This record gives sequence, C-alpha cells and structure tokens, in this order.
Amino acid sequence: MQSILHYINGQLVEPRSGNYLDNIDPATGAVYSRVPDGDGDDVNAAVAAAEQAFPAWSQTPAEKRSACILKIADAIEARLDEFARAECVDNGKPLSLTRNMDIPRAVKNFRFFATAILHSKSETHMTDGQALNYTLRQPRGICGLISPWNLPLYLLSWKIAPAIAAGNTAVAKPSEVTPMTAFMLSEVCREAGLPAGVLNIVHGLGAKVGAAITAHQKVTTISFTGGTVTGREVARTAAPMFKKISLELGGKNPNIVFADADMDRAVAESVRAAFANQGQICLCGSRIFVERAAYEPFVNRFVAATQGLKIGDPLEAGVDQGAIVSKPQFEKVSFYVNLAREEGGTILTGGSPPPTVNDRCKNGYFFTPTVITGLGPNCRVNQEEIFGPVTSIIPFDAEEEVIDYANGTAYGLSATVWTQNLPKAHRLAERINSGTVWVNCWLLRDLRVPFGGMKQSGVGREGGDEAMRFFTESKNVCISVS
Repeated sequence: MQSILHYINGQLVEPRSGNYLDNIDPATGAVYSRVPDGDGDDVNAAVAAAEQAFPAWSQTPAEKRSACILKIADAIEARLDEFARAECVDNGKPLSLTRNMDIPRAVKNFRFFATAILHSKSETHMTDGQALNYTLRQPRGICGLISPWNLPLYLLSWKIAPAIAAGNTAVAKPSEVTPMTAFMLSEVCREAGLPAGVLNIVHGLGAKVGAAITAHQKVTTISFTGGTVTGREVARTAAPMFKKISLELGGKNPNIVFADADMDRAVAESVRAAFANQGQICLCGSRIFVERAAYEPFVNRFVAATQGLKIGDPLEAGVDQGAIVSKPQFEKVSFYVNLAREEGGTILTGGSPPPTVNDRCKNGYFFTPTVITGLGPNCRVNQEEIFGPVTSIIPFDAEEEVIDYANGTAYGLSATVWTQNLPKAHRLAERINSGTVWVNCWLLRDLRVPFGGMKQSGVGREGGDEAMRFFTESKNVCISVS
C-alpha cells in the first residue's frame, strides 16, 4: 500500500512520529493509501526550512521565479490524466470533472501568477515639488496555506502560486481527506527545480497540523479555506498575533430565477450549480428562489433534469454524480435530508442512497441528488450549509421579498440571478450581500477579479491583484527632491 510523505526542505520525508492515517477511496469505502499523521514537530521542521529558504528566494529576480513556477504548471499539464485519476479516486468526483475542470484550473493558477509578477506596477506621487513618494510591495515571509478537500489541487494551487510568486516561502496543509494530488505536487516541484524550502507540504489533521501552522510565531500570513467554525478558531489564534489573515469560508448561496429568464439556460445551469461535484462546492446554489409565475414549470423541468443525472462509478465515462467525499460527510447529508422531512418538506426526487452502483462501489458513499419543496426560507435546511447534493426550491412574488430571502442567512459568498431585465439585474447585484453575484451564468471565473465572501462567509479577498497584495507588505518611500 502506498504511503504518502511530507515534502519538507525539498525532500519527501516520513512523519517524525512514524504515525499514519488511512486514506479512503469514497467510491469503494476501502483504504487505498496511508497519509502522514503530522504534528507540531513536522510543522517546526517545515517552518525552519521555509525560514532558511526565504532570503534567497525573496531576492530571486521575478523572471527566474516565474520560469520555475511555469515549469511546475507544465509538469502538471504533462501528467494531467494521472493527476485527474488520482483526484477522482481521492475525492470521489467523476473523472470527467477532474480532467476538465479541477486539474486544468490548477495549471491556470500557476501560469496566471507566474506571469502576473512580470507586470507589477507602483504609483508615485509628487508632494508639492518637495518630495517623491512611491510604494514598494515586498514579500511577507513565511505563509501558512490551509486548503479543503472539495477542490484539492485547484484551491491549494490558488494559494501556493501567488504566495511563492510574490517571493514568499510557504508551509501548506492539504486536507487529510484528499492528500494525494498534494503529494504528487511535491514530486512535481522537485522535478521542476523549485529550491528546497520554498514550498513545504505537511499532511495531517487540522487539530494538529493546521493549528500548529496557525499558531507558529514565525508564520506571518494565514490563508485558510474551509468551514466557518474552523475559520473562527483560526482567527481567534492568529488575530492576537497580528498575522495577516484571509478566510474563505462557507456559503448558503441563493439562486434567483425570475419569470422573464431564459428558462432553458436557467434550468440547465441551476442543475449544474446545485449538484456539480455532488454539491460539494462552496459556491453551489443550494437555495433556489423562483418567481411564482414560473414556479411550477421550473420545478417540473428542474426535477426531470435532476433525475437525468447519471450516478455511478466516478472512474467510468458519462458519470455526472460520483461519491460523497467521506462517510462523515455522507452521514451529514443524510441527517439534513431527514431533517427536511421533519420540517415538513416534500422530497420530489432523491433523498436516499441509490441502488448499488456496481460491485466495485458497493460500499461507497453515494447519495442521489435531492430536490426539496415546501420549506420556508428560515428553516434549518435553508439556513445551514449542507455541502452535498441537496437543494430546496421556494416560490416568491416580489423583488423586495426575494432580496430579503437571499440576504436572510449568516452567509454571503455568492449569488446567481436569472433575468433578461438588465435594470433589475443591476438592482439585485447591488443589494444582495454576497461577494460574487453572477447574472445569467454560474461559476464563470476570471482570475483577475477579487474573490471572497461577506458575513460568515469570510474575510479578505483572493485572486488577481488582491492575492498579490495579500501576500506582500506595502512600504512607502519618500525622497526629498528639494
């Protein structure tokens, strides 16, 4: 059985404790590899390596840093099928999704930030003929990068790429639930010639490894993506130490469909928004609000399209829905579907595990895409993040009403609006309290724009120039000219 290793100071090393955790294939429920049960000793070693590497890497010309990071992108792309299959097995999502979205987007992350550092700029200000002021942006030091299990390499690379491109060194912690592509990235970094200690990857549990990274005195910057409860603990630890923090947390995202929408697109994209990656994307539209005049035909079409999704072995072609990532997550989804019934909801389709997918997957964590009606906007199912293939559809009558519904949770990560009325779209985009509002589309991302949430969906912004600002420290220089 394969043993995943830490990546510390340019070497693949075993955990200092010698302890490992089981890594489970969610499609089969079977252990298929071992992941290090890392702890503070491993984090200390990684931080020491990052500290040693920082002076040389931070002074390396941007052109050389860029070339090295581009080699990493090229190497991942050359092994795209291998990475895609590894993430499929690790995560349970369909191979088509990892091959066409997850791994290509990770490649784009490395390429985008590798080239962005070649086009940096700084403003200058002349002060009444007396002095010239300009701003320097310098790397912050050692960055702690903690990423989740739902988009393992995609989100990990979104943190690593800007951090090291800006001249920082990093200690990264992938999710212990989906560690394989991070381990493969370690191998790629060695092949690409990334200097030892620039990137260090420590595997293990959040309570051990994540907590140790967050609390380490020499880690200046924390970028965390994950649940709101854990994000609150990260902030509680890091804020008194005056670390720079970015928290990309949960979402309970509204998907608003007006009667004047292009219904063909609205139905198709709403199904994708609800159930992509088994609903395990923080941006999934798990609350669908439909104008009453269009409610019944929308629901009928939405349910029919949902029932047309193919659930199956994620390694097989043509599969739309794979396995839930883990047994605890499967149990969480089951709990909320049962709660929906208790709260008076009607399950129009789904609501239970499917019949056996095949013999290989007979013990896997599969759950049918579930559509619920009859629940009010304030019930627990419509207020709490489920993070699974479960969506609720609610009618509305007026624009003001649906704005209240959309803003009526503790979250504010994203929203989607379907309408062909442009003034209406602008009104809702302004008044919905979400970090991203899509109009007549979903998950259309541009790496140049900032990304993040409002309320309990997090603080700080990632992506584009915001990422480069986050991973650098500004310094004003004032030179007298008189």
